[in-house]
Amino acid sequence: MRKTRGNRELSRRDFIKTVSVGLGAMPVVGVGIGTLLTGCGGEQSPAPTAWPIARPVLTTAQQQVLPVAVPATAGPIIPDDVPAYAEQGYSAWNMGGPLAHVPRHDLAPAYKGAPNQARLLYYYAMSDIHIADKESPAQPIFVGVNAGYGSGMLTAYSPILLSTTQVLDAAVQTINALHEETPFDFGLSLGDDANNSQYNELRWFIDVLDGKVITPSSGKHLGAWTIDYQKPYQAAGINPAIPWYQVVGNHDQYWMGSAMEDTKTRNAHIADTIINMGDDPKSHDSVNGEGYYMGVVDGSTPYGDIVGAGAVSEFKKPPAVAADQDRHTMSTEKSTTLGWMREFFNTSSQPVGHGFKQSNLDKDFACYSFVPKSDIPIKFIVLDDTVKGADQPDYAAGGLDDARYDWLVNELEAGQAANQLMVIAAHVPILPQTELTDTTPFPVWPGPVYTDDYVLTMLHKYPNLIMWMAGHRHLNVVTPQPDPSGDPTLGFWEVETCSLRDFPQQFRTFDIRRDQDNTVSIVISNVDPAVKAGSPAYKSRGYAIGAARVYAQYPRTDTTSHSYNAELVVQLTPVMQGIVAQAGTTLK
Repeated sequence: MRKTRGNRELSRRDFIKTVSVGLGAMPVVGVGIGTLLTGCGGEQSPAPTAWPIARPVLTTAQQQVLPVAVPATAGPIIPDDVPAYAEQGYSAWNMGGPLAHVPRHDLAPAYKGAPNQARLLYYYAMSDIHIADKESPAQPIFVGVNAGYGSGMLTAYSPILLSTTQVLDAAVQTINALHEETPFDFGLSLGDDANNSQYNELRWFIDVLDGKVITPSSGKHLGAWTIDYQKPYQAAGINPAIPWYQVVGNHDQYWMGSAMEDTKTRNAHIADTIINMGDDPKSHDSVNGEGYYMGVVDGSTPYGDIVGAGAVSEFKKPPAVAADQDRHTMSTEKSTTLGWMREFFNTSSQPVGHGFKQSNLDKDFACYSFVPKSDIPIKFIVLDDTVKGADQPDYAAGGLDDARYDWLVNELEAGQAANQLMVIAAHVPILPQTELTDTTPFPVWPGPVYTDDYVLTMLHKYPNLIMWMAGHRHLNVVTPQPDPSGDPTLGFWEVETCSLRDFPQQFRTFDIRRDQDNTVSIVISNVDPAVKAGSPAYKSRGYAIGAARVYAQYPRTDTTSHSYNAELVVQLTPVMQGIVAQAGTTLK
């Protein structure tokens, strides 16, 4: 089958030629924000723009983003033929009606429909933002493009790369608007803030929430004053009244979330040539191979054309880029998390450290706990459940070592003794369902000792544990975790939040309420960023829907929102029923 670019046929050789030219001779140093704002010859360049969101701001309980089915006449397209996404109908969507909250009483069989009486906590969570430096020479773009139509390789490349910071900014503005209606107590990022462990990616994430001027480009900063997704812009910043807390993910530490950073990848991040690696999309070890230059996005083009990609044999010399020291990985030979944690102390939003304390830095330990409101007996246990150490089989999986397992047990013991309800916030889920309605377990947490079943057995000892929150799989999935004994007080809910990068590009709100019968309801709602027509974030929504079809993540005929709203009821022990009986703010 020949690949098509729009309605035009394109052979493999033509494809390689197309994506392998256009870089030319570039300087080997980056251009900083000061130079960009000053402009050539010292003249003042245009002031940073701003990207306002659409109004009114609504959740999926009020309206949903619904993809439009791809026409049956549309042919397969190559993943980087971005204009064809719209031309062939892959990226079309419209607004649909409300998505109701599914009542889930699986873990509270005695529940009789008692109404919500008081609000205990109200917060948001986002996950897998994957802020990407699209011009980095250390990314595997060619792997995704060459794998092609139907390959499922959208993590390696999709046009969503163009505007990840703007999507985050739109989400932050949406959070602020919802906060004006019902104030959030706090927020959580469940990890994978960065796409490829780079310093500039992490800084863009933090700086968007801090409300700084964002220069969403690197290296030579091509197209900075002419291309919308490249233009420096003023981020809105999170409302100062909303503290936010951080969880670490695998992409925050490892090369593309799947390989331990080594000499080759560390040098590749800050190099002046594009990485040369293997092209096996099924191998975690392709980065250690050779034979293909991976390419970068040309920021001077409206659709982010890929240049410098293809077989080594197609190039007379390695394709050059403008090197940029701000691309360095946050992972070092000694630690994958220490430098990453330190950046959360360089912030103007609250709290400083965003959950991490000096003790976390002293011990190089990315786990902590916090109590959001002193008068509400709910404790959050933030767990680093990513794989650690050299020579692991899969750095995109999850796992615990002795230190983190023992810490988790101690935190659960302490919370139980203090009569606190408890929520675990981690990046990787534990034995979840595979899809929204599937009941088949999906073992994503292979551990050498602490297997899913072993950890679940331990968790079921703590009746005050009400929920495990996670991201990682880019899905909206709710999984009940009942205790095998049948004791309803020993079960807990597992809630996965989808990615802000891939369709459906959402975050969640969590409204923990006390019911009239002293059960607890966790009302979860998906929220689409309120993107404004014509903005980079608006275009990204179409790209996300298109990429999901091009790579066959979802069928071309799928027109569902892939959202999931629910009211999850938790049965409390008699002791905790008495403790929460008077807690919270009465609902009107």
